[in-house]
Amino acid sequence: MAAPECQFVSNGDGILSLILRLLKGIVAYYAGLGYYVLGGSLNGLSLLQSYPKRTRVHLYFLALNFWLWKKPHYRTGTHQGDMLKNLRNVAIPGTGVPLHLFVYFRVTALFFLVAVYPAVAAVSAVNRARVELDKSTGLVERATWAAGFFLEQLLTPEDWFTYWRMNSSLASYHSLLSGAEGYRFENKWDFLRDGAALDVPVSPFLDMSDLVIKDRNEEGGMGIFFYKNATEGGDWIIQRRLHNGEAVQQMLPDNAPLSTFRVMTASSWSAKQVAGKGDAAKAGDCVKALSCVFRAGRAGASTDHSSILFDVDTAKAELGRGTTNDHWYQLGLHKALKCDWLSTHDQTDAGGVPVTGKKLLGCQEMLDMCVDSHYQMLKDVPLVGWDVAICAPPDEGQWLLEVNLSCNFFRGSFDKDKYFDFLEEYLVALEPLKAKYRNKSA
Repeated sequence: MAAPECQFVSNGDGILSLILRLLKGIVAYYAGLGYYVLGGSLNGLSLLQSYPKRTRVHLYFLALNFWLWKKPHYRTGTHQGDMLKNLRNVAIPGTGVPLHLFVYFRVTALFFLVAVYPAVAAVSAVNRARVELDKSTGLVERATWAAGFFLEQLLTPEDWFTYWRMNSSLASYHSLLSGAEGYRFENKWDFLRDGAALDVPVSPFLDMSDLVIKDRNEEGGMGIFFYKNATEGGDWIIQRRLHNGEAVQQMLPDNAPLSTFRVMTASSWSAKQVAGKGDAAKAGDCVKALSCVFRAGRAGASTDHSSILFDVDTAKAELGRGTTNDHWYQLGLHKALKCDWLSTHDQTDAGGVPVTGKKLLGCQEMLDMCVDSHYQMLKDVPLVGWDVAICAPPDEGQWLLEVNLSCNFFRGSFDKDKYFDFLEEYLVALEPLKAKYRNKSA
């Protein structure tokens, strides 16, 4: 069994040094959390300077939820309202408890961070030590690794959920303080209409006033439905159904749904504007592609929300091994007891169809399309998750289906150092605007 990796473990640690490192890490967590909840600046606490940058960013975002709590949110009324909506079907694996229950009140959210999260980190650490260490590992060495795993989960977590919540909090925070226009494109119709006007390759929509759908057997005025098109001010976007292109379909079961690619892009344009560093001349100066994941829809599913997630090595244009995050969506005790606590990138096929190792034709074109579209449509938004479809005739080609601005990496790989540099740039740039907002509200 290969030795695990953990930045908080040093070879030759004795019991005393282990205890001291553990206590120091616990103090750093609570002190940092308290400091940021009380309004401290990102780099203002000397105690955290000996820890990685990502520790400061992680704790800052946890605390930022309390400041944003009742403040306006770009899509859901308030930041708290957005958490209640988006956490209602998510549970820490093995618990079955939906996380939205902890954000009904500030005090329950604080209780979660002060008591529940450290306890979960401890249980997770013991489980990792059990799973990842060789059975012959001695007691002291096992305790050393467990302590390291605990500190890693507490101070530098790697789970997809943490990254998603940081991305979501950045969107909430930045939209509030900057008033960026680009956030309106989370509305699917605004995105399609304005994208088409700008010649961005958004998915085709039909320009008709209304659509009538009838049951072929119902009579007496029953079984008939009318839909007014969004092009005429209605609530419905009317489109032809898109189908997977041949190269994509070859990696899927026969009855799989339209299966998309999640491309993540990051724009530093707004941070540079706030910091007074001037406008960037072109997309390549401020917008970068971070990651790409193929969401291989499962057989019989209507959408790829039920999927296996295959990371794409964008440098090689090659699909890697697959995984899921399904174990985070198991609610209730009966599902929690059967739920896996961990899910690794170990799948090589989707429904029996080989995927790992396949070349992704048009990969660079897809990344360039997303980078250019980010700059053209919403360069003032820091992070965008693009849903991209590669389709068969009659709508052959690569199409942008929608954008997600509180976005999820879907467990794709990305350069963590550059990502945390990017987050730090925004948090530092926004601190003066936060102070102005406070003074204005006082």
